[in-house]
Amino acid sequence: MLKNLYKYQNEAGTDEAGRGCLAGPVTAGAIILPEGFTNEILNDSKQLSETKREHLRPILEKEAISFSVCHVFQDEIDSINILNASILAMHRALDGLSDTPSFILVDGNRFKPYPSISHECIIKGDGKFMSIAAASILAKTYRDEYMAKIHEEHPMYNWKKNKGYPTKEHREAIRKYGLTKYHRKSFRQLPEQLTLDI
Repeated sequence: MLKNLYKYQNEAGTDEAGRGCLAGPVTAGAIILPEGFTNEILNDSKQLSETKREHLRPILEKEAISFSVCHVFQDEIDSINILNASILAMHRALDGLSDTPSFILVDGNRFKPYPSISHECIIKGDGKFMSIAAASILAKTYRDEYMAKIHEEHPMYNWKKNKGYPTKEHREAIRKYGLTKYHRKSFRQLPEQLTLDI
């Protein structure tokens, strides 16, 4: 059972999606849920079907006190590395909130202090707290929507299905067609790759 609040009213949950992908952005969501918010379906986005995630997104957006989503794209990921890009995406999502949170709940164990607001990192927090689970839903659905959009430009990689993750099908397409502008050049795109073509 997910907890509604950790310590404070008006606390924000934040989480990211797409960290392990070979292509596309890393995307973060941040959300402040009202005290007493409940939803029987809400859970870590990885535990839910695409249909349930899509069902939850408009509910969360309607019920939230404030929410924000931010993409950090592949060029910036290549420039500052994926860990820094993930944290940057969460900071920018927090920047986009219309209300200032009293406290920040972060999924995982790595974060950089956000200006003037205390935070706590919670391992597997998206399965423990509603605000982090809700942020994970926003991050995942917005990122999936973006990957489906760029799929239309490069359908041979089947991003609509694999979302840029390193599936066998995706790697075979890279081997056959090479890299696009959406691929992360700093990532090891193929298992046998020893050097980066930058």
